[in-house]
Amino acid sequence: MTITGREVSDELFARVRAIYDEDAIVELTEIIAWENASAKFNRALRIPSQKLWKRSTSS
Repeated sequence: MTITGREVSDELFARVRAIYDEDAIVELTEIIAWENASAKFNRALRIPSQKLWKRSTSS
């Protein structure tokens, strides 16, 4: 959902529904949308990363 013009396939939605209840799906979708909007906002205003996330180096 974070790439413009993309749809969630029926298969992916079924896999998500097998794990999460309706409330969790709504909350997860909201968090993803918020983080995506925040990232686009920060990028547009050239706000740099605050280095709060670190890529794991383990295999």
